[in-house]
Amino acid sequence: MINLALLLAVLTVVSASPFEKRASANAGATSSDVFPPTGTKVNSALFPGETVIGYPGVTATGVEPLAIQTAAAYPNSNEAFFPLVGAAPADNNASSDFSIIKQWGNLSPWCTVNSSFYGLPSASPLVPDQCEITQVHLLYRHGARYPTTGSLPTAFSAKLQQATKSMQGFNATGDLSFLNGWTYKLGAELLTPFGRLQNFELGVEFRQLYGHLLNNFTEQGALPVFRTESQDRMVKTAQNFAAGFFGVPEFLDEVSLEIVVEATGFNNTGAPYGTCKNSNVASRGSIGSTAATNFSATAFAPTVSRLQPYLTGVNLTTADVVSMLQLCSYETVALGYSQFCKLFTLEEFKDYEYYYDIAFYYNNGFGSPVAAAQGKGYLEEFVSRFEHQALAEYNSTTNSTLDSNAATFPLNQSIYADATHEVVVLDTLTALNLSAIFSSGPLPLTGRPQQQQSFVASQVVPFATHLVIQVMECSQMSPTKQIRFLL
Repeated sequence: MINLALLLAVLTVVSASPFEKRASANAGATSSDVFPPTGTKVNSALFPGETVIGYPGVTATGVEPLAIQTAAAYPNSNEAFFPLVGAAPADNNASSDFSIIKQWGNLSPWCTVNSSFYGLPSASPLVPDQCEITQVHLLYRHGARYPTTGSLPTAFSAKLQQATKSMQGFNATGDLSFLNGWTYKLGAELLTPFGRLQNFELGVEFRQLYGHLLNNFTEQGALPVFRTESQDRMVKTAQNFAAGFFGVPEFLDEVSLEIVVEATGFNNTGAPYGTCKNSNVASRGSIGSTAATNFSATAFAPTVSRLQPYLTGVNLTTADVVSMLQLCSYETVALGYSQFCKLFTLEEFKDYEYYYDIAFYYNNGFGSPVAAAQGKGYLEEFVSRFEHQALAEYNSTTNSTLDSNAATFPLNQSIYADATHEVVVLDTLTALNLSAIFSSGPLPLTGRPQQQQSFVASQVVPFATHLVIQVMECSQMSPTKQIRFLL
């Protein structure tokens, strides 16, 4: 007969053993899964997939939607970020409308921002009654992705893994105790499942708002040409957008996807930093990134002091704090939830946002010496498309081998869609000289200002951000041809 009381006592002693609390040998290591299994392939004879087998049912097509002109209101995001699960700040000192997911700079998912934030309370993206939309241009960022090569989260995981191999190891307690068994589960640069959803939903939204403009292509007897870059996540971004816009598998036959090489030395308006020789020196390396690092060294020093008592064998730095905040962001958009998020307070999340505000404002925004030059290429292409005239000269990042060819750079489309990166969207806004809207002046470098700034990275460069340029014909205005910019 087992003495249950004694057994419980033994379990209590074992669970309290310091040895059991030690980090496992795999803590901080990189782990991953593989799918589909190696060597597997769909049997197309048994499972024809896209093959037409007959019996399709009724397939009558209705009128193309044009909700941007016919709807009573614009379809704003509900900001739920389904299916992601967020967390409350560690101090739980937040109002009901505070969302940590909206404090992650360029790692936040896109959501609707009320125009009143930018001093335009009466602005509406809907087409005015006296106008008719004739053309729309979309410049959009890829959805949520894994970290880029060499980013801070990988350095933090390597630091933990190195500590497990040392003689004393490391031990985490309290709020950090999950680190004892934590492994780095993120890939690199590919779209996450949520990221794929974002671009698919954008395609659905765009078909709902502007689908009527496809009639222009029907009249011409031509297919749209949409562009993207050659990186895997960029190709998949354009495919997911097209799948949402045209349907699956229809998009394979209803749109021409043009893939432009993204590599150093290749002219590409979607990746101008590969051509601009000073981009890494003047823009990224010495201004915004350095200023953001300096800010974080001061802002997160108290965070290090607060968290260090829970961790022995590893000396935390402010760079580690930024890494853990980034892991909060990346794990949430990749895995659906992150235990790192619950470590930080409301003010720390606000400082995290400002860290990105500084970086992007001075790297690729209105405080950058090279941003306008990098955005010039897309701006020139927009003017060319808007005026239906070929470029007269090629003195920017435009690719003359593509942009001088009517097949690869058509000038008579009613819908243009170009996939790119967030820095290029911001470069373009800078080239358009929209600083009066998106910036209330240079951002302070010494500390986060108490007064809300109009430049907020999570609102301008989040995952799946998109710049929309509407071209309208307005009979009662002068000139009758009008353009509007929506972000």
